[in-house]
Amino acid sequence: MLTLSFTPFPILESNRLLLRAVTFDDINEIMELRGNPETMKFIPRPLVTSLEMALEHVAMITEKIESNTGINWGITLKGNPKLLGVIGHYRIQPENFRSEIGYMILPKYQNKGITSEAINMVLDYGFNVLNFHSVEGVIDPENYASAKVLEKNGFVKEAHFVENVFWDGQFLDSVIYTLLKRNFKKQK
Repeated sequence: MLTLSFTPFPILESNRLLLRAVTFDDINEIMELRGNPETMKFIPRPLVTSLEMALEHVAMITEKIESNTGINWGITLKGNPKLLGVIGHYRIQPENFRSEIGYMILPKYQNKGITSEAINMVLDYGFNVLNFHSVEGVIDPENYASAKVLEKNGFVKEAHFVENVFWDGQFLDSVIYTLLKRNFKKQK
């Protein structure tokens, strides 16, 4: 079984991105991300509609890091601390050497390769530092943009569960994409 520790917090860097801890200074961007019906369209969670809800969300992210049960990074461009999105390893299963990757990015930063670049960095950390054997992405079957970015990063569609999630009075489908460590290719 894996033993995880996110202390000290790992800052990840690429040529243009810096992935850093999400802090209370990011409240406005968290509200913008989690309160936007467009970015939340395929995420069965309540919209963040108040400062208090955004603060609770950041506190939950921090608690998961402190308890070593999950890790989220804020996606930023190098030289600019403004949060563009978040990405992380969720629902970590240490006994199975597995995690679920999740991410969201503000609409104006979509389709610029930022999400793919951040995914590659987080996968590299997951496979080569945390020693995960596999990482999954769980998406809504109509979230074509997310399916495309997962496939671009080497994920393979493994399953389509019909009406397995009950949210907001209706049953929703889920699609599972998976990437095994042996199939991961770090981008330069």
